[in-house]
Amino acid sequence: MATMEEQNRYFVPAPSRWPMVGALALFCIGLGAALAVNGMLFGKLSLALGAAILVYMLIGWFGDVVRESRGGSYLGWEDMSFRWGMGWFIFSEVMFFGAFFGALFWVRTVSVPELGSMDYKMLYPDFEASWPLATGPGITEAYRAMEAWGLPAINTMILLTSGATVTWAHWGLLADKRDQFKLGLLVTVLLGCTFLSLQAYEYGHAFSHLHLTLASGAYGMTFFMLTGFHGLHVLLGSIILFVVWLRSLSGHFDVKHHFAFEAASWYWHFVDVVWLLLFVFVYWL
Repeated sequence: MATMEEQNRYFVPAPSRWPMVGALALFCIGLGAALAVNGMLFGKLSLALGAAILVYMLIGWFGDVVRESRGGSYLGWEDMSFRWGMGWFIFSEVMFFGAFFGALFWVRTVSVPELGSMDYKMLYPDFEASWPLATGPGITEAYRAMEAWGLPAINTMILLTSGATVTWAHWGLLADKRDQFKLGLLVTVLLGCTFLSLQAYEYGHAFSHLHLTLASGAYGMTFFMLTGFHGLHVLLGSIILFVVWLRSLSGHFDVKHHFAFEAASWYWHFVDVVWLLLFVFVYWL
């Protein structure tokens, strides 16, 4: 039991090398990206090196945090800081997706009707003020929109189910049912991987059968930007939950101390909500 003095103090970690390692990783990634787009071989090597250093930094830095947590360094104030930090991080993600949804709504409700009310035949022939646009400058092959009631609907059910399984895992942890906790986590990770596999298949179908790409006008751009970034977040969330599951196998987390799992579940529920909005406004309407 921590004393009152310990509860009121704030843990300050020792100076760390990890920020410097992270800066080196980002430098290599930025340099590699700049060189790779110009077709230089060293660019790809620099990208790979930067990615490897970044993974090394993440494992090392989070490893230090886990050891500090397991050693009892984090008490009330630290826990509050972690919760505020995760809350603001999710808020920044809300703003991130809000910008893309804003672009989608602007194109559909403002730009397209405005163009349709004027004579823009001089820009390119056969313009129609409809969504999704199937014509445009530089579009040489007609494309089709993605249907909602197929793989997207199945993926929606998968993500909704994963939200239920991660909640079931949380209930198991709060009830000190370790097997339920670990099983719920594992099922959630598997459902996330299934979602990503089906989305990859959907993208292949879009490219080969619907001729839908990033170059397919405003519809193709908004479709792939929104669903692609969401898929990236599902991948990140699955990795986080997988790491939490590995930690659960080592006996980490108990009824009172499990914020790492809570943060991961908050993030996963955020991913679920974003997908529901995507399904309604990108696929369905």
